[in-house]
Amino acid sequence: MAGAEAVASSTSGGFFAKIGAWLQSTHVPEQVKDVDVVALFTNPWFIIPFAALIGYLIWKQSFNELIIIVIFIAIWWLSGTEYMQSLVVDGEIQIKKILPVLAGASAVLAFVIYLFFGRS
Repeated sequence: MAGAEAVASSTSGGFFAKIGAWLQSTHVPEQVKDVDVVALFTNPWFIIPFAALIGYLIWKQSFNELIIIVIFIAIWWLSGTEYMQSLVVDGEIQIKKILPVLAGASAVLAFVIYLFFGRS
């Protein structure tokens, strides 16, 4: 049985290592970090479909999905703030700064769970 557990752990570790290597090879984190927000929201190739999506969700009265989109935009904006950049100093996580972020994230997660499962 110990051999099967070792194989499973090395396989799962290899699986996640492959996903991590793929993400690093595609440079997705750097691309997300380097997005020019002003240019993005003034680009008609982005803003017209985005506005159409928002209009469609309002027309269908899909307020849950609208709230999720707003939460994603807020998280994206917050991730670029000076506060988020100061969470790790010299390779060490600043516990006093990370706790409010974790509390906020848990509150947002609880709100999303309430949106989808708490109401009928």
